[in-house]
Amino acid sequence: LDHQTRNGLFNFKNSVSYFNRIISVPDYNFDGTQTATFTEASYASRGEKFEWVTGVNLWTDQFDENQLDSFQTRDYDLNTLGAFAQSSWKATDWLNLETGLRTDYVLDYGLVLLPRVSSLIKISPKLSSRIGGGFGYKPPTIFTEESERLQFQNVIPISNNINELEKSYGGNFDINYKTIIGEEISFSINQLLFYTYIDRPLVLELQPNGLYQLLNIRGYIDTKGTETNIKIGYDDFKLFLGYTYTDARLIQNGVALDAPLTPKHRINSVLFYEVEEKWKIGLEAYYYSPQTLNDGSKGKQYVIAGFMIEKL
Repeated sequence: LDHQTRNGLFNFKNSVSYFNRIISVPDYNFDGTQTATFTEASYASRGEKFEWVTGVNLWTDQFDENQLDSFQTRDYDLNTLGAFAQSSWKATDWLNLETGLRTDYVLDYGLVLLPRVSSLIKISPKLSSRIGGGFGYKPPTIFTEESERLQFQNVIPISNNINELEKSYGGNFDINYKTIIGEEISFSINQLLFYTYIDRPLVLELQPNGLYQLLNIRGYIDTKGTETNIKIGYDDFKLFLGYTYTDARLIQNGVALDAPLTPKHRINSVLFYEVEEKWKIGLEAYYYSPQTLNDGSKGKQYVIAGFMIEKL
């Protein structure tokens, strides 16, 4: 819902999602329902060189597991209250600055402050660059790649007496070049460098009693990498090519290991054909290099290929 005033715009949005989680494997079943909501109210004001928006929001996430055996249920109720302010300033013809600050209060887990800053530098009509960074966080939940691989079998519940928020700090820098080759071929290339630090990440650990528990380790995940993306357009065809290199290390008790489930090399390619207002057709292929698994072994490299078609 929007309401325009003389000086700005009031905005209200709300969404509700319902997810029925059912897993059935030999000798084991998992059954539960997850309901999540998001509500936000904001006010935005726009000037010739300066724009800003402030607001408040509420997230709720509730999971109710149906008890099918004697194992304890993994029910949880996660609620987050937030407030934010962000601005965009066109400082000069070649420099745009974006800043923001939000604060979230996660019930049972505490308060977090999340500043961020980003700048867009227009070097020339064809060349531009962005640099930015900020803070982030993630509440603990049983729904992780590690626990889903086990179908949540023997995974004990999250507890706010034991678990805490994962906090992250990151930055990125990119440079983008775009041009026209001849009169019909568009070409652009983007080169990105990124870095992320995750403090006390949540990992799944096997306990002496044979049960699995998600715990925040006394360590961190250090991730740095580079990403190259190319886009070529001709008539109704578009070709996207990309390569990502990720060096993710899990450091615990002074020992550095490859972070699990993170391929070092990834290649993506998408060929897209679009007749405006009529058809969209696409072919895609993604390559993933071998990655470290949760038990320390190496997985195999693999390729995912796909085809899509849409009639408008």
